[in-house]
Formats: sequence, structure tokens, C-alpha cells
Amino acid sequence: MTTTPPPTWDPQQYLRHADHRGRPYRDLLARVPALPHQAPRIADLGCGPGNVTTLLAERWPDATITGYDNSPEMLERAAEHAGPTAGGGRIDFAPADMTRWTPTETYDLIASNATLQWVPGHADAFPRWLDALAPGGTLAFQVPGNFAAPSHALMRELAASARWKDRLDGVLRRPSPVLEPAAYLERLADLGCTVDAWETTYLHLLQGADPVLDWVKGTGLRPVLTALADDPQERDAFVTAYRDLLREAYPATAHGTVLPFRRLFVVAAKPA
Repeated sequence: MTTTPPPTWDPQQYLRHADHRGRPYRDLLARVPALPHQAPRIADLGCGPGNVTTLLAERWPDATITGYDNSPEMLERAAEHAGPTAGGGRIDFAPADMTRWTPTETYDLIASNATLQWVPGHADAFPRWLDALAPGGTLAFQVPGNFAAPSHALMRELAASARWKDRLDGVLRRPSPVLEPAAYLERLADLGCTVDAWETTYLHLLQGADPVLDWVKGTGLRPVLTALADDPQERDAFVTAYRDLLREAYPATAHGTVLPFRRLFVVAAKPA
């Protein structure tokens, strides 16, 4: 199996679809119950460029919030949002690898937006994360549930084709990097939580030329772009072939290109 470095992230590319990407976090946070303290302590796991971390400050203006990420590029961009908040709270950012992150302080809320799909075995971390929650605190996260969609299936098929299989073997995530909502519910209920779990399929209406390709360039395609970064000709050839497949799978309409996107949501409240 090919050994590859972690994906190199491009905050500017990621933020090209910031409104669509931020909506699920808003929907998740709307279901978080009252937190145990008036000025809560919040961890944002996989904060990315920090734009959605600010949504936490909107919901809890007096909160002290730390966004964690393992991408230097994302943390550099997120720093623009650091500092005191209008409601008397504060936002800070810090490097952390979610595969090994163990809280060193107590939080009222541990939240995560579209990150845990990149963390193998993330459900095994739930016990230690819950241990770091104050009584009555909440663990809340959303992850993509669209790994069988054409955008991912076609990428995996192309990466496994004769031209690229040697370079890209093992680069992409397995087809099911997340659990189903019922499995998350069972895991967290077994740990004593009151769990609210659901799924939603968004129909994102995207504009412009090859907008689905533009979308995945900010997320799912990053491991391929990183693995082929030292060979621009092969990288561009892969992107062109993948673009052509996406054009067939997601045809443009008179109103734009529709990208169906299934997401899974979990809000787990620890007993008070």
C-alpha cells in the first residue's frame, strides 16, 4: 500500500462553497440543548478555516471557544477569527490531531463539523471525550453520509484504474468511513447519553462551470491532489478524467447543477 502524507488543505478552495458547507453546522447547533454553564467552554474539533467556529460564538456569545485542527494552512486562515467576541467570550485556535486528541480540560460542548470522517476509529474516542464533558454537557457532530454517491464512487473507481492504481493505492478513504445514525445512537446511548440522531439529504444548487468538481477539490479530492502533487501532468490528467465523469453524473440544468448531499447528525447529552 502506498504511504502518503496527510492531505494538504487549501482554505481558499474550501471556502468557495462556505454557505453550503456551513448550513449543516447551523442545523446541528440548533438542536444542542442548554449548556450547563452560563459562560460555556467549547471545543470545535476540525475547525478548518474558522468560519464555522464563529457560528458557535453566535449561538453562545459569552463562550470561550477553542478550534482544533491539524492543518497549518487551515489554522493560519482561522487565526483571522481569533480574539474577543462581541458577547464577551473569546475564540482561539490550536493544533491537534483528532486521531489522538485527548481533552486536558472540562468542556460544556464538544462539537465537530464534517471532520470525523477523516478520523479512523473515531467512535472509539467517544468515552474519553464524554469524560471531558461537564455534567449536562453535550457532544454534537455532523459527518457526510454520501460516500456511495457518484462523486466518491467515481473517484475511487478512477483511482483504482490501471493508470493510477500504483500511485493511488490506499490514498482514498474506505467506502464507509462513518457509522450509520442508528449505530452512533447505540454507541452513545450505551455510554449513558440521551441521543438525538438523524440524517438529511441537502440538494445543493451549484453554479458555474464544473461546480461539483470545484466542490470536491476543497474536500474529498484533496488526498489525490496531494499524492500527485509531484507530477503535475498526472495530476491534471486525473482531474480531467474525473471531471468528465462528474459531468455525466451531475448534468447541468437551466437552474444550475444539483448536488445531493446526505449528512448524518448526532447530539448526545451527558447526564446532569
